[in-house]
Amino acid sequence: MENNDPGKYSISGPERERQSNRAMNLALAANILLALLKSIGGILGHSAALLADGINSTSDVVYNVVVAIFVKRSTKPADEQHPYGHTQLETIGAVVVGAFVVTTAVTIMWNAIDSLIDILNGTVQPQAISPITLVIALFTIVLKIGLSLYTSKAGKQTQNQTIIALAKDHRNDVVSAGAVVVGILLSHLGYAWVDPLAGGLVALVILRTGVTILSDSTDDLMDTVPGKKLKAKMETALEDIPGLIAIDEMKAHRFGQYLVINLSIFVDGTISVNEGDKIADAVEVRLKEALDYVRAVHVHFHARPH
Repeated sequence: MENNDPGKYSISGPERERQSNRAMNLALAANILLALLKSIGGILGHSAALLADGINSTSDVVYNVVVAIFVKRSTKPADEQHPYGHTQLETIGAVVVGAFVVTTAVTIMWNAIDSLIDILNGTVQPQAISPITLVIALFTIVLKIGLSLYTSKAGKQTQNQTIIALAKDHRNDVVSAGAVVVGILLSHLGYAWVDPLAGGLVALVILRTGVTILSDSTDDLMDTVPGKKLKAKMETALEDIPGLIAIDEMKAHRFGQYLVINLSIFVDGTISVNEGDKIADAVEVRLKEALDYVRAVHVHFHARPH
């Protein structure tokens, strides 16, 4: 799918809300468990990489709670101040996710560099890493692969930007845990400096994911739309509308996973205003039928000699 194209989603309404909430709750439960396991395991097992990943999971817990609030509020119905509803809060939730991810990455990177310098300078004598840290890291990989697959599917079905961001973060955690495994294994072979280095690599992966999430979500907030692709779809859908000569101008505004389209069209200048209204109504109905992610269409027609 082209970036910023709303695409087709499989579910809507109450089922969409249930799927989104289920993905959020699973992520929260898993991250609470992993935050405890990795943080305690990293401290007691003397693994800087696992502890860094534990900090990442702790941050996940915090933003899971914050984002759950945004997802819940996004389902509120439209009102006078928000005539198209509150779905834009989903994108704001994705911005929150991205901000937390970037902040976590910077924190982990700082700690990893500090630990690595201490080991290389001989300031700190590295302690033997416990084998239990490897078990925790491997368990993290298995759990996060499962969550990644489930949440990715939920994100595609709901087109909820917050859930899509969560799926990316789960994939990010799989890579992070893999780096932890490598760091722990090499530390057991006598390369103690690899463990904090692995923590630094974890931070880089996390940072990249955070920047991507922020980029995608801010594009949505700034109404970035697939202009050429969307216009081509609209022209195809409207090509057999009687009385429609051409599309003059098209603008689209995002509301969560939906678009509101403002369209100017050309009609024959010799027809009556009533006939022009009928053509505009036909255009509106056709676009809503053809593009299931369009919430509203506002059509204005200009007269042009045939």
